[in-house]
Amino acid sequence: MSRSAHPAGPRHADVLTEGHYSAPPADLNALDPKVWAHTVSRTDDGVVSVGGMEVTRLAEEFGTPAYFLDEADFRERARAWRTAFGHDADVFYAGKAFLSRAVVRWLHEEGLNLDVCSGGELATALSAGMPADRIAFHGNNKSEEEITTAIVSGVGRIVLDSFQEIVRVAHIARSLGKRQRVQIRVTVGVEAHTHEFIATAHEDQKFGIALADGEAAEAVRRALALDGLELVGIHSHIGSQIFDMAGFEVAARRVVSLLAAVRDEHGVELPEIDLGGGLGIAYTSDDDPREPHEIAKALGEIVTRECEAAKLRTPRISVEPGRAIVGPTAFTLYEVGTIKPLDGLRTYVSVDGGMSDNIRTALYDAEYSVALVSRTSDAEPMLVRVVGKHCESGDIVVKDAFLPSDLAPGDLIAVPATGAYCRSMASNYNHALRPPVVAVRDGEARVIVRRETEEDLLRLDVG
Repeated sequence: MSRSAHPAGPRHADVLTEGHYSAPPADLNALDPKVWAHTVSRTDDGVVSVGGMEVTRLAEEFGTPAYFLDEADFRERARAWRTAFGHDADVFYAGKAFLSRAVVRWLHEEGLNLDVCSGGELATALSAGMPADRIAFHGNNKSEEEITTAIVSGVGRIVLDSFQEIVRVAHIARSLGKRQRVQIRVTVGVEAHTHEFIATAHEDQKFGIALADGEAAEAVRRALALDGLELVGIHSHIGSQIFDMAGFEVAARRVVSLLAAVRDEHGVELPEIDLGGGLGIAYTSDDDPREPHEIAKALGEIVTRECEAAKLRTPRISVEPGRAIVGPTAFTLYEVGTIKPLDGLRTYVSVDGGMSDNIRTALYDAEYSVALVSRTSDAEPMLVRVVGKHCESGDIVVKDAFLPSDLAPGDLIAVPATGAYCRSMASNYNHALRPPVVAVRDGEARVIVRRETEEDLLRLDVG
């Protein structure tokens, strides 16, 4: 690989006005286990490996950019959630984070259920053999076709998101001669400490039926009165990338209050409560996520305490981790192209991907880590901004980080914790080809979602 010299950008962060780094890390070659999959390490020659395979070999075989997913890590995290909640609760993997048929099979084998929010996700789940009764179907605007498919398939729950949907699902179920198990999604007025566009429990947003002003109670009345529906519980989701359990405590208290009101008015104790997902992961070393057993213990204690106070039987708890399972299991591998120092500011490092394979930085102002993975370096750190190749000034992958000052075109760098939402939200902006997802385990790699080709793009263009 070329090591051509170029004027380096600033070596320290004292010139940084927008980022969050106050100083470079002590060792640029170190890999923080908080943000990397469990089998990721450096070999004796300095090359990073995952699942027993060096990234240089993976790049040669599968190209870049590409997502590399540590299958053993995924299974281990899924198993940890299942074990933490035990047999008296349900763990629904949130398919929107990342879904493929291989992932569905892993979930099935590890004993998890699956949450889907579109007809496409449902089709993927069913085609890979997930039992329909272990699937929950979310969404704020499910089409009649999607609802019909879900009911005919026998999905375990449909989460009702509006008054109109209560009527719609009931009508379709009756017409099919079915009685569909449903939950009602309520917004409990808790705004999680997260980005505005991913906080989903305050009233001013598109999801759910507000607990305030008695709307959720009215939704319960209608669902209980309609043939074709079997109301089994209440659903709440307060946001995403959450580290603090305080929001869940307030949400649980308000949901249990609704359960008590339902009992008092209708003489019915609903048997389920779904507290959603949204638990955060470490994207940088500053993040400090909770472990599944800590989350399970905290949620169990919160719900039990509130139910005892309301003299209710404790309902069966469901949770929906997605990012918390798949997020840390994958990294995106890029090849360095252009390196452009801006004197007194930072160095722009352009890679062969960008916002088409990771829109989260542009969309959510998300923060990521980055590392040189094809070799080690003893060069001084330089402040960089990793950017993509798209015709957009907001095409940023990592806003501010440190990489070695001898970084050169042809080097491989990797961004960890990209298992969630990156491939799911990938696009063909500038007619870019969406990268493959490659599962690596025990020294073997296999494509689970192949790289798009130009033929794929042209096949859809019927003009």
